[in-house]
Amino acid sequence: MPSTDPATAETRPSAASASPTAPAADRTARVAVTVFPLLVLVAGVIGFTLPGPSSTLAPAVPWLLGAIMFCMGLTLTLPDFARIAKRPWMVLIGVVLQYGIMPFLAWIIALTLQLTPELAAGVILVGCAPGGTASNVVTYLSRGDTALSVTVTTCSTLLAPIATPLLTLWIAGAILEVPFQPMMISILQTVLIPVIGGLLVRIVFRSLIVKIQGVFPWLSTIAISLIVAAVVAGSADQIVQAGLLVFVAVVLHNGLGLLLGYLAAWAMRMTQRERRAISVEVGMQNSGLAASLAAAHFSPLAALPAAVFSVWHNLSGALFAMIMGRRPVTDEPVEVGAGR
Repeated sequence: MPSTDPATAETRPSAASASPTAPAADRTARVAVTVFPLLVLVAGVIGFTLPGPSSTLAPAVPWLLGAIMFCMGLTLTLPDFARIAKRPWMVLIGVVLQYGIMPFLAWIIALTLQLTPELAAGVILVGCAPGGTASNVVTYLSRGDTALSVTVTTCSTLLAPIATPLLTLWIAGAILEVPFQPMMISILQTVLIPVIGGLLVRIVFRSLIVKIQGVFPWLSTIAISLIVAAVVAGSADQIVQAGLLVFVAVVLHNGLGLLLGYLAAWAMRMTQRERRAISVEVGMQNSGLAASLAAAHFSPLAALPAAVFSVWHNLSGALFAMIMGRRPVTDEPVEVGAGR
């Protein structure tokens, strides 16, 4: 499902599923948006109530994230990259807004709420992460520009090995030591290499992958749920003390990201479909990556904002899709002969 966030190889609508003639893809996407946050929420509860058994998953978190990103690579197609060549400036704007708004919004929220250094670093790391592929499904259900969403997610993910540790170092370096090089290597190992590997496997075994591609969203969902359980288990004691504050930070981060993304796209005179896509791309992050990096390079407490974000942004994304999906798109020309 989508979610790298789930997730990340989460339910990515393809060009076919972006069409109203793909009811099966539509049903899969709707199930993904509905079920994923519930599964992650259950995983979080299990991690909190059974921290001992759940914490044994901690060493597997990088491998789980790698599996998620491999599934994302399996969903990529060459036309996804061809779309970059067709609209390079639009994609560039989306990536710049993604890495421009969320990191500094995280910094402002951390300062305003006076978060501890570890929690502040966790919130900032979420902001510096690339977009999650849950954004692709939410854009699709919102009647947004799905092709633009998929392309921006792909580009921001490919840039993550440099952009994420660099922005984290720049913004959070003053409050906590940021291991730039180890973080960059981690992203290369758990994000870029698996994504490229998945893409190559799809090219070589295309017919087989197409037949079984419905399995990938659920594999990604299970993996991100296990990551959340491990992260929550590692910071179960601190959740009682900082849980409400972290939730407020996450809601502000996600909500303002959606709003500012939409307003920025509106200010640039983008179409309504493009605005919806950019809004979701900015507001929804690859929280699975952020949680993995925080747990590996900072502390379990620093990973808590990412775990909460993973649940919340899928709930808010489903709400965004429900509201926008019912609003007509009024700025597109009517095709001659439509309705005949």
